[in-house]
Amino acid sequence: MRVWGAVLCALPLALPALPAAAAPAYTVVRTVTLGGEGGWDYLSLAPKSGRLFIAHGTQVEVIDTRTLQPVGSVADTPGVHGIAPVEELGRGYISAGRADAIVEFDLASLKRLKEIKSTGKNPDAIIYDPAARRVWAFNGHSNNATVIDTDKDEVTGTVALSGKPEFAASDGQGRVYVNIEDQGKIAVLDARELRVIAEWPLPGCEEPSGLAINAAGGQLFSACSNRTLVALDTHDGHVLGTAPIGAGVDAAAYDPQARLIFASCGEGVLSVLSQDASGAPRPAQAAVTARGARTMALDALRHRVYLVTADFGPAPAASAEQPHPRPAPVAGSFKLLVLAPHPEQTTQDNPGKKP
Repeated sequence: MRVWGAVLCALPLALPALPAAAAPAYTVVRTVTLGGEGGWDYLSLAPKSGRLFIAHGTQVEVIDTRTLQPVGSVADTPGVHGIAPVEELGRGYISAGRADAIVEFDLASLKRLKEIKSTGKNPDAIIYDPAARRVWAFNGHSNNATVIDTDKDEVTGTVALSGKPEFAASDGQGRVYVNIEDQGKIAVLDARELRVIAEWPLPGCEEPSGLAINAAGGQLFSACSNRTLVALDTHDGHVLGTAPIGAGVDAAAYDPQARLIFASCGEGVLSVLSQDASGAPRPAQAAVTARGARTMALDALRHRVYLVTADFGPAPAASAEQPHPRPAPVAGSFKLLVLAPHPEQTTQDNPGKKP
């Protein structure tokens, strides 16, 4: 889902307060201005290198999370949505939605290697499944997925879906899960046989976008536009529980060591949820971020959450073509937010100093 930041203009911060003895409280510990123009979408982290990949405008910006310094970019990715860095292969894959293509690049040099034509329209979410060594690019305008064999470095198939795909997740064992946004359900895919093996409803969930997985514990977490997070069992799809989250959610993530679920919400909060003994989500905190910060990446090793947003100007006048116009991001105000638990200090725009 392309994010132009100001999709939530004046939504209240309305989540339950942090319980007395709950998960550690997350706070913005760094704010770094990155600059540039245009909208943004997914963030992805390569955990071994510590590089953060950010879809911004018509390129992918790359940040070293150890120093918070830019290290380069991958240019010419029109309509960029997502990035799948595959460190075991030394390559990354970018969904370029307006080009109906997947751009392959070298993770070390950031040089483009090739462009692979998508078998559908507007490739959006993109993930790597290590069990089958395949990249899955989910096509938002044609209700299907393009599958790339990374050994042959070519498209190996197309999987039809029953609706519009959004975020996806792999369990690392040969199953891929994807939210079907317009139908309020999850499609379960066999990553080796390239077929849909089940569809599970998400009761009480409208327009699921973000999807996180606890592969070891067997749980999926779908973040829904009606301020709800739904947890499912990965084996049979039964509902484990639901919990309230913020408004304008897009992404979700799971920290297996801390047993925390995160949902980044454009109203200006990071919803933090813990789990009870059954795996059901429980509200823990509504960490204040910034309006428009609705996509994120999690560093589960350092327990850091990265989000991006910008400042916004006034909304243009309504028209017949745009009855509900969105405020445009202010040029040069694009910024990275770093959240962590129990910060010792908060700094701004000082990328040379470690958090």
